[in-house]
Amino acid sequence: MASTNTSPEILEQVAAIASRWKGRPDMLIPVLHEVQAVAHNSIPKDVAKVVSYEMGIPIAQIYSVQTFYSFFSKEKRGKVLIRLCKTAPCHVKGTKEVLEAFESALGIKAGQTTSDGAFTLETCECIGACDVSPAVLIDDTVYGNLTPEKVDELILTISQMEVDES
Repeated sequence: MASTNTSPEILEQVAAIASRWKGRPDMLIPVLHEVQAVAHNSIPKDVAKVVSYEMGIPIAQIYSVQTFYSFFSKEKRGKVLIRLCKTAPCHVKGTKEVLEAFESALGIKAGQTTSDGAFTLETCECIGACDVSPAVLIDDTVYGNLTPEKVDELILTISQMEVDES
């Protein structure tokens, strides 16, 4: 797992979240979701160690869950997380072209984060939006019926929403 220098404040928040579930390994996935949200879209090694200690769960179990589920990351992600579905229904309807449009618009490839830390682009398995394929999950919102032409407008809209929230 990648090591980082997570701030003491975030590590305290992580400890508070994880300690509520000490001895409850069945709560690991919800804990990791909550922890990842406070740790800037990632669960680096120092954060995982705190979860391990506070929950009484071996670090190997956390690593196993973290690497199995694509919604968890060991690496720092951008402020906005873009996950493009790559399963068959989306692929048939043009995911490849939509992905190329996102890569071109953001200046990165899938699996990378923009240099300003604003966007991370990933591909993923089904997001449950086959009826509006090709589809993308941006943070927690699904956008469907995508075309390469809609990508620039979508990024502009998301960027504007981020500015308005600041």
